Amino acid sequence: MESYILILLCLAAFAAGFIDAIVGGGGLIQTPVGLILLPNLPVATIIGTLKIPAFSGTSFAAFQYLKRVKMNWKLLFIMMGVALPSAFLGSTVLTYMSNDFMKPLLLFILSLLAIYTYVKKNFGQHVENNNSEKQQIGYAILISFVVGFYDGFIGPGTGSFFVVAFIALLGFDFLHASANAKMVNLSTNFGSICLFILKGKIIWALAIPMAISNALGGWVGAKLAIHKGNGFIRVFFLVVVIGTLIRFAYDVFYK
Repeated sequence: MESYILILLCLAAFAAGFIDAIVGGGGLIQTPVGLILLPNLPVATIIGTLKIPAFSGTSFAAFQYLKRVKMNWKLLFIMMGVALPSAFLGSTVLTYMSNDFMKPLLLFILSLLAIYTYVKKNFGQHVENNNSEKQQIGYAILISFVVGFYDGFIGPGTGSFFVVAFIALLGFDFLHASANAKMVNLSTNFGSICLFILKGKIIWALAIPMAISNALGGWVGAKLAIHKGNGFIRVFFLVVVIGTLIRFAYDVFYK
């Protein structure tokens, strides 16, 4: 492999880690670049390899958030416990069937989400939790299972889906939603990694340098998000959702 390919992959990993740390969606950069630069490798091998830097970047971002943002550990442990096997299940299903049928549905959902976030200026700006503890746990399990399965099955935009679910169903603001989403996203990434390791789908010579780059991007992105706060994260969230929309629109209408 040419050295410039590895350099480009590492630059993509840094950018992905930076974006993912703020509001999720780093896979929108890292995955397409990997598929373009590594056309001779099986898609499952590329996706499996990219899960390692994704996990690394999310870990470093989560560590930064843990130092500054208060976490609901009881809720997080429940969500992480559900999300891991759910992502493993999603990745298992992916090995047997195509995920293309879900893209039109996701395109519609993301369009509504972008419009709602833009129109509702106070969306995610304040903590508004009106749920009882039992309701909160119920929503947490639902979020973990559905989004965890999605991460293992399709992937792009998982962090953004976690963020909006934390805001809409659990009443978090953008900062707390991003922080908690990182912890649950660690579980979904780990669940997928377990499957890809068992299947022998990871190229470690690519995964390790990309993991270092992604981790550096995650560290920088998390510090910036914590410093800038909810308003900045909201704008970034809109940008990432629109980027996801464009990606799915291309897959649905032009592929």
